[in-house]
Amino acid sequence: MDLRDQLQNLFPDHQPQNEPAKVEKPTFWLQDEPLVCKYEKRKGKPITIIEGYNGADSDFKQLAKELKKMLSVGGSFKNEQIIIQGDYRDKIMTFLKDKGFKVKRVGG
Repeated sequence: MDLRDQLQNLFPDHQPQNEPAKVEKPTFWLQDEPLVCKYEKRKGKPITIIEGYNGADSDFKQLAKELKKMLSVGGSFKNEQIIIQGDYRDKIMTFLKDKGFKVKRVGG
């Protein structure tokens, strides 16, 4: 007896609804110019910076959120740049290429 059967026994008049609709992944505005992915050290700690996005700030913030979640690291969105803690240029570049962006590697 699974959970649905138990709930049906407790609430016999209830009609279950269909499965909830899946949330579609957000689509981003793809631009002609490549995004710039560069590496810096600030206060002795490595960071990866992504800049050069011409679309809406809300799309760029959503992209930053997905990157941080995928890499399981901290970061922020400031001054039209995504700042990711650590050197993850290779992983970020493959992720962005899978999304359809053109990416340019700068610095090392």
